[in-house]
Amino acid sequence: MLDRYAIKILKQPLHQCARLLNSFGVTADQVTMSSFLIGLGVLPALYFKCYGCALFFLVINRIGDGVDGALARLTHTSDGGGFLDIVLDFIFYSSVVLGFALAEPIQNGLPAVVLLFSFIGTGTSFLAFAIMAERRGITSITYPHKGIYYLEGLTEATETVAFFVLFCLFPGAFPLLAYIFAFLCLVTTATRVAGGYLSLK
Repeated sequence: MLDRYAIKILKQPLHQCARLLNSFGVTADQVTMSSFLIGLGVLPALYFKCYGCALFFLVINRIGDGVDGALARLTHTSDGGGFLDIVLDFIFYSSVVLGFALAEPIQNGLPAVVLLFSFIGTGTSFLAFAIMAERRGITSITYPHKGIYYLEGLTEATETVAFFVLFCLFPGAFPLLAYIFAFLCLVTTATRVAGGYLSLK
C-alpha cells in the first residue's frame, strides 16, 4: 500500500548509491547476493536475542535490496537478476520470522507459524498473478520499472519492513504484532485473489 510513496522518496538516494557502486564496477547481482548473505545474520542475532544486531542486518539487507534494482536499471536488467532478487527476498523475509521463533520458541512459535502461513498467501497470489499478467502482456502502470507485474495490496514491502523493525524494537510484543501483521496479510491475499481472478476471468 505504501510502496509507491516509499519509492518516490528513496528513488534519488538509491540512484546515487547505485552510481557510486557502478563507478567501482560493482554489479547488481553482487549487491543482491551480498545483501542477502548479510541479511541472514538476523538468524544468529535473533537466536541469541541480540535484537539491535538483527535490526542492523535487516536495514543493510533492505538498503541492498533497493540499491540492486537501481544499479540494474543503471546498467542493464536481466531475467536472472530479477529472479534472484525475488527468490532471496522471500527467503530473507521467512528467515526473520524463523529467527523470532528460535529466540522464544514457546512464546513466538505459534505466532511465527501463523505469520508464515499468511506469507504463503501474499507470496503465491503475487507471483501467480505476475505469471498470468506476463502471458497476457499486462503491464503495471504504478510500477513500470519492475521486472514483473507487481500486484498491489494492503501489505507490501514497506509494510513488511515496518513490522520487522517493530519486531526488533519491541521483541516482547512479537506475538501480538505477528498476529496483527498476519491478519493484514490475509486481507491482502483475499483482495488479491478476488481482484486477480476478476481481472483475468
